[in-house]
Formats: sequence, structure tokens, C-alpha cells
Amino acid sequence: MKISRCSFVLSILSSCVLTGSAVAQSEGAGAPQIIFHKTNPQDASALTAGSTGVMTPPISYHGGPVLATPTVYLIWYGNWNQNNGSDTITGQQIIRDFVHGLNKSNYYIINASYGTPTGSVTLSASEYVDNYSHGSRISDSAVQAIVSQAIASGKLGLPNPDGLYFVLTSSDVAERSGFCSKYCGWHTSGTISFTNIKYSFVGNASRCLSACAAQTTGPNGNAGVDGMVSVIAHELEETNTDPNPTSGWADSRGSENGDKCAWTFGSLLSGPANAQYNMTLPTQSNRTRNYLVQRNLDVNSKCYVDYPNKTQ
Repeated sequence: MKISRCSFVLSILSSCVLTGSAVAQSEGAGAPQIIFHKTNPQDASALTAGSTGVMTPPISYHGGPVLATPTVYLIWYGNWNQNNGSDTITGQQIIRDFVHGLNKSNYYIINASYGTPTGSVTLSASEYVDNYSHGSRISDSAVQAIVSQAIASGKLGLPNPDGLYFVLTSSDVAERSGFCSKYCGWHTSGTISFTNIKYSFVGNASRCLSACAAQTTGPNGNAGVDGMVSVIAHELEETNTDPNPTSGWADSRGSENGDKCAWTFGSLLSGPANAQYNMTLPTQSNRTRNYLVQRNLDVNSKCYVDYPNKTQ
């Protein structure tokens, strides 16, 4: 599995911070590999622009498959109809809009530099709601079970080996292996319904803004979900280029493309309530939204937000 997060600095720091470290871990025999990507080193107090230099060690290909055109499936776990200003229907739409807007965007097209990936991503119209089937304290194995239940329900269609199934938890849900203390999200793959399924855990950052959000305000007025968006981007791009960690693209330490640029944001703009953002994407309703998303690495080991703009 793989892990992720993000943050803002008025003073531009000179280097891209590598925050991921390869640490093999399992909960039992046959458990998938987990590679932790640590929580925000800036404690949500200072956003880091990051260097435009080459990140070392370089990323390289290890012979495994990559995803050319992934399909994203959203699994809403917990209670996403609360009156807390974050776990809300509006919060869910922010995430839908973000994944929709990524397709062929200047940001997501970075993945096309790795060859087979095209920079295309599709948001499935089918979603799954899970009201605490495994309680409010879940394990890594429970995340896989939640994905398995969602697929078995038939509501997401047939098992898709080219999909990424996101388990998105409301802020009252804890992931026991280290959400908020060690990581903000992860991705992995495993056999579900006789199919190699790629899946990811991302929790609502409002549970721990100082650890899993880039800033305590958000460009869409929902700091927790705005924080999730950056983690979702990180896990999606890593699954695109390294769907079965770490058999695809990774460096010699096991860090993937998202890890190499983690918690760095390039050029920034200010929105309402001084919330910072670095990209604007179209929504499902043909409007636009602003987002603050950590940079991604191209095949030449440089970090970008807006890929054609080489100053990022």
C-alpha cells in the first residue's frame, strides 16, 4: 500500500521535500505491502513551493504494469451526511468535481511522461455507500473487506482491474494502523473477486488538520475535504504509474512519483479567507473550482503542478 499528504509557505523553500519512506508492513500472512508516506512535515503552518531541480535518487521502471486510463470508484464509508461542515453532501461533490476535472488536465497529463499512461482518468458514475459495516475503527484488512463488499454488491459493476477503488472515510472514522499519526492515505493492490484490484484509503483530513491538511482553510471552504483532494491526487497518480507497489515506477528507496514531490505546491494564488490554491479545474456542472494539490514528478525527476509550464 502507499501513503500520502500536503502544506503552504509564504517564504519559498529551496528544495522539494521527500517525505515518503519504504517500510514493508503486514497485518498477517499474505497481507499486501504497505509503504508509508508520512504526514505533513510543515504541520499545516507553512506551504512549501519546492524546487524545480531534479529529484534524487531518480525514478526508474521495474518492469511491472501501469494503468493507461484508470477508472475511479468512490466508496463513501461512515456518515457523509453530518452537520459538521465537512462530512457533507457538498463535501462529496468537491471530490467528484476534482476527479472529473483531472482528466487530460495539465496536472494529470504529467503521468503521460511515463509512456503507457495517457493522462486520462474516468470517474465512474456508480458509487457505494457503507454505513460503518466495520465500525468506526477500521484496520488495513477491513479496508480491503469494504472494497470487496462494495464490488460484491454489484452496484459498482463488474470488478475492474483498471480501476482504483477509493475508500473515503468520514472524520469520525479512525484507521488503526496510523491515520493522522503516520499517514493520511495509502494505496495498494490485492486479489478481490478473482481480480487484481487496486484500492486506496483516504480519510477526511478534518480529523487532524495539522497532520493531513496543507492549510487550516480550504479553497472550497471545507478544509478537511480540500485536504483529502490533495491526498486523492497523490494516490491516484501513484496508482497510475505503479499500480502494484513497487513493480512499476519507483526509485531505489521504493518512493513513487507522488512521494518525490510530496507536500510541495509550486506557484500559489490566494482565494477567499486567504485560502491558497494552485490549480483551477472544470466541475461536473461546467463551472470551475480551485484546489491546492501537491506536485507530481515527471519521468525526468522534476516536480510540476502545471506540466506545460516548466516554471512550476
